[in-house]
Amino acid sequence: MSPSDAAFGAVAGLFDDYRAHYGQQRGYGATRQWLQEQAGTSGLRISAAFVEGRPCGLLTALVMPASLTLGTFWMIRDLYVPPEHRGSGHARALVTHAVAAARAAQARRISLQTEHDNTAARALYRSLGFHEVDGYVSYGITG
Repeated sequence: MSPSDAAFGAVAGLFDDYRAHYGQQRGYGATRQWLQEQAGTSGLRISAAFVEGRPCGLLTALVMPASLTLGTFWMIRDLYVPPEHRGSGHARALVTHAVAAARAAQARRISLQTEHDNTAARALYRSLGFHEVDGYVSYGITG
């Protein structure tokens, strides 16, 4: 499910759609460059689902240190399936693929987060065995 070099441009276009879905300004060139840089330097893993040669879903994950256990954990960062492809199992296949890859790499944990009101995503994640983590609160600071 990982995109080849030939399909990377189409996946970058879908990632640009994902960004626009969340209110960001479109910018295919900048999006493609950012994806290439992140995949090359930060360990960003990009997976995509394809129908008839065109991407119909994408997932990004980061491999991060799990310092206390001297291992790694995977953080699923982005999951996007365009509205016209939803309900076809693409999101489930992408998350299942990421979980299998993380397990094969002996990751200690696989984490993700979503908005509280994203009921469809929360139902999907629960059906795949994810659970809310008690005792943790997310914090953030913007630049």
